[in-house]
Amino acid sequence: MPGPDNDQPAPSPFSPGSLLEVFLVALRLGLTSFGGPIAHLGYFRQEYVARRRWLDERSYADIVALSQSLPGPASSKVGIIIGTLRAGMAGGFMAWLGFTLPSALALVLFAYGVQRFTTGDAGWLHGLKIAAVSVVAQAVWGMSRNLAPDRPRATIAVAAAIVALVWPHAWTQVLIIVAAGLAGWRLLQASAVQAERRSIATGVPPWVGIGALALFFGLLLGLPLLRQFWSGHWLAVVDSFYRAGSLVFGGGHVVLPLLQTEVVAPGWVTQEQFLAGYGATQAAPGPIFTFSAYLGTVMGPPPNGIIGGILALGAIFMPAFLLAWGPLPFWDILRTRPAFQSVLRGVNAAVVGLLLAALYNPVWTSAVKAPQDFALAVIALALLMLWKVPPWLVVVLAAAGGAALAALPGLGNPPWPPFAKGGIW
Repeated sequence: MPGPDNDQPAPSPFSPGSLLEVFLVALRLGLTSFGGPIAHLGYFRQEYVARRRWLDERSYADIVALSQSLPGPASSKVGIIIGTLRAGMAGGFMAWLGFTLPSALALVLFAYGVQRFTTGDAGWLHGLKIAAVSVVAQAVWGMSRNLAPDRPRATIAVAAAIVALVWPHAWTQVLIIVAAGLAGWRLLQASAVQAERRSIATGVPPWVGIGALALFFGLLLGLPLLRQFWSGHWLAVVDSFYRAGSLVFGGGHVVLPLLQTEVVAPGWVTQEQFLAGYGATQAAPGPIFTFSAYLGTVMGPPPNGIIGGILALGAIFMPAFLLAWGPLPFWDILRTRPAFQSVLRGVNAAVVGLLLAALYNPVWTSAVKAPQDFALAVIALALLMLWKVPPWLVVVLAAAGGAALAALPGLGNPPWPPFAKGGIW
């Protein structure tokens, strides 16, 4: 029996899967995961941990902790890592492609004027947001039982939730994770059982990890320098969107001010186009970073259209791949050490607290506006937890329920911000 000082990571239990399997599972998530990046983590947990058992609860929590500790789209990095565990680095790409493709295509079509959203869509859109309440609530409950089961870790989770709610700044999440790690290191002692962690470095050789980290920093520093000597518009697009994907903490919504500065200020996109695209992004499933596909399609001068959309989409998500694969080979070396496990126990408890805070704001505050909204959220949660209805079906039923509530006299919700006075959520 290996003791707590054993430095060797446990053998990986992850059974290999096909690229098609990874793509199809991620595609279903990409079609049904509404509610933003925090809600996506709830959908991922339900699909990958609870339903398919591709990985255990603790490994999933460690992947979430790693992803949230680094800049870029956290939910996309989680999906890339899980796909990599299942089918190698190609599986990581297929997981990203399946999760990203539906919303990216929808936003490109919207940019061409094929898809339009009006105030009549507010009912079913509101139902989708209520579905996210139930998914995140289920994730908070399930993760808290595994990651914050005792008084010290529950205290860390509650403290993390309070700080996240009363101090909602871009760097708050990073500071919470650091503070929780320090608290875990000082207060939470890892046992021999805790020291045995399953390997999550499968499929990524160390030299690839080193190369990915070197490429990440090389592009981050080199693209702005190259841009000073070469005035090609395509290079400016890659630099702007790559930097947006590299420097943002705290989820997809935080990238909006940076993107607005990068594309509106130089005149690539008008303010009206920017706001219209953001409203459409809120209606689409999948990662908010696919907003870049819309911006790349409508911007000028060329490259724009479908080529511009692909270029902007690839540039903003490239840091997610590099920051998912770069640290992964070395994550096992750290996470199997007892001292670092104590840090992880504190960080994982903080992840529960961050999820709890997000359940209130923005998930709850943007969805539950009236008693009938709360009733629909309770029904959706009961379908998930008591009747074990698949999340995608709960999403469909909640959208139908939201549309029905909006159609009933006296029960309709007021127009949602994307459609009222040109505002955004």
